[in-house]
Amino acid sequence: MSLKKKITMTVNGSVVNAEIEPRRHLVDFLREDLHLKGPHLGCEQGACGACTVKVDGQIIRGCLYLAVQADGCVVETVEGLTKSGALADLQESFMRHNAMQCGFCSSGMLLAASELVEKQPKATREEVREWISGNYCRCTGYHSIVDAIMAVLEARAKGEKIKPVVAHA
Repeated sequence: MSLKKKITMTVNGSVVNAEIEPRRHLVDFLREDLHLKGPHLGCEQGACGACTVKVDGQIIRGCLYLAVQADGCVVETVEGLTKSGALADLQESFMRHNAMQCGFCSSGMLLAASELVEKQPKATREEVREWISGNYCRCTGYHSIVDAIMAVLEARAKGEKIKPVVAHA
């Protein structure tokens, strides 16, 4: 008798069918079965934000969410959102402000920032700090991350987008 459960979900625009153990966490399924390395395993307690992904448009902690809970859902990782261009101005701003450093927290931080930009386009610096406070970063001290997010908020308020800098040879 198999203890595995059949699931179907759309991950980054592709339909995925799988048989998995009911206790398997979504982040483990994404990383190990689908080879998506954007979401990371950090604390495995939902406190650090490294495992953040979107399920049906809402960010969640993939280490606390079972893959069977995503059955029938739309799951988006940083890889899918990067490919679609949804994070382009945030990613560019993070690079310009040196907010990526080691990159371990970046996927979760970008997803949190994306949700903030969408839901609170007039956020203050203090509100940005509060919003991302559930995501740990050991490298940047948060100042550069807040600067990057504020730059995107300011650009969007003016109707602009931060575009990639093109290097000329």
